[in-house]
Amino acid sequence: MRRVVYRETHSSRAAVAVVAAVLVMGLAGYGLLESAVHAIGQPAWLIEPQLAAERIVALPAGVPPLLLGAGGAVVAMVGLFFLLNAVLPGRRARHVLNCGGSSTAVVVDDEVIASALARSARLAANVTPEQVMVVVSQRQVIVNVRPTSGVPVTENAVLAAVQDELREMSLDPLPEVRVNISTAGVIGA
Repeated sequence: MRRVVYRETHSSRAAVAVVAAVLVMGLAGYGLLESAVHAIGQPAWLIEPQLAAERIVALPAGVPPLLLGAGGAVVAMVGLFFLLNAVLPGRRARHVLNCGGSSTAVVVDDEVIASALARSARLAANVTPEQVMVVVSQRQVIVNVRPTSGVPVTENAVLAAVQDELREMSLDPLPEVRVNISTAGVIGA
């Protein structure tokens, strides 16, 4: 069950691995093609392998610095993309509801959790749905409330309502809650 939950809460790296493999295969295939064409005595398609190796060894010579810098930046960005995809956890916007040690698991999108928390915050603050916005991330829940002008909203009541709702959901891991009450109110809501 743990493996299934992990697959549902983490993104796959298969697409990035396929792109990397296609790039390596393409470069290796091109190198093999140029070597084979050179071995049978035909002219190269793009550049002779020996000439390419000589130009790479003497790279700064004869290349404009702007082109060299742009090429280096592109190669660095591609390398950084593949490195970050390999190292970062790749979490999806989902949480697992703790089912008390049973053999079942419930995986819920963060949008669904945010909707339920927004309803609780709205009822605690006594405002309309448009006046509450909730953002749920892996470790934190941010509740933004715009009160109605002239009607005070207590931050502790909203915080308690959202924390009670989170405890009832029994999310794993339980995110930290932060409530922001706007100083500018909504007129006539």
